[in-house]
Amino acid sequence: MPRPRSPLIPCLAVLIGALSLGSLLIGPAPITAPVAVKALVSDQGAASVVVREIRLPRTWLALMIGWIFGLSGAALQGLLRNPLADTAVFGAPQASAFGAVLVIYSGLVGTLSWALPVAAILGALLSIGLVVLVAGRGASVVVLVLAGLAVGSLAGAGTSLAISLSPNPFAVTEIVFWLLGSFEDRSATHVLLAAPFVLLASLLILQAASGLRALSLGEETALSLGVDVARLRGLIVAGAAIGTGASVAVAGSIGFVGLVAPHLVRPLTGYDPARTLVPAGLAGAALLLAGDCAARLIPSGTEVKVGVLTALLGVPFFLWVIARRKAELLETPA
Repeated sequence: MPRPRSPLIPCLAVLIGALSLGSLLIGPAPITAPVAVKALVSDQGAASVVVREIRLPRTWLALMIGWIFGLSGAALQGLLRNPLADTAVFGAPQASAFGAVLVIYSGLVGTLSWALPVAAILGALLSIGLVVLVAGRGASVVVLVLAGLAVGSLAGAGTSLAISLSPNPFAVTEIVFWLLGSFEDRSATHVLLAAPFVLLASLLILQAASGLRALSLGEETALSLGVDVARLRGLIVAGAAIGTGASVAVAGSIGFVGLVAPHLVRPLTGYDPARTLVPAGLAGAALLLAGDCAARLIPSGTEVKVGVLTALLGVPFFLWVIARRKAELLETPA
């Protein structure tokens, strides 16, 4: 009998649609839902400017970045068979930021140059590659976290050194503000800058779906089924690095979305790593959209940075996963 179709993806799509509409409405200038919808398709004066040029770009960025973080987290957790695998745990956001900061402080490019995401991607690729190389597939949580901590700390130290040596205090302020992670003041140019890389990263990771399912049965079984495990690792690592680098280049450091999203949907997908990918991406998009809306709703003198909110929620979740699965996570693979 054919497997009944799960309502998970349609439900997540409806949730994302509702959050996207909410994202267009929330802000200092009050705009009603009918006006916001009209402003997207026709000239509504100031409302059109606010919706199209300010709120729509940040909505698109939250969707894209949340999607690729959720997708990358699910893929890395399936590849390493470790529920704590995530680009944030691997130090990739810090390494991406270091690559971007080096390019900015070199004075060769501006913050809207294509060289910025390329440098951030190279930093993320180096970070993830190092952690995967050192920890290996099926590594214990201790090895994984220590390797990621070392790489992230080194990249963070490099970023701090570059900032402290910068002769331009205005550039330092801008970079520190950017490193906190935010969609504030983002434009359509930032969307166009990130979109090609996010699309490429998504295609690379989704190509690995069937291989992840076979890999969950064991590497030897996957090889016997004709899966090229080395190619599979390459697709996932490259996809995660490209997606993380592009995201950090336009929105700064936003962590833990890729850790949380797969855990939210995995019980609803039968713990199948292939079927978890798309729902995890959609859940990541919904999480980051909700976080961006919350950042604008919290009363404060300046807008709360969404990267701060994801860290405040993600770190306790990280600790909860460790406490809940401590015995399993600390096992040393044979």
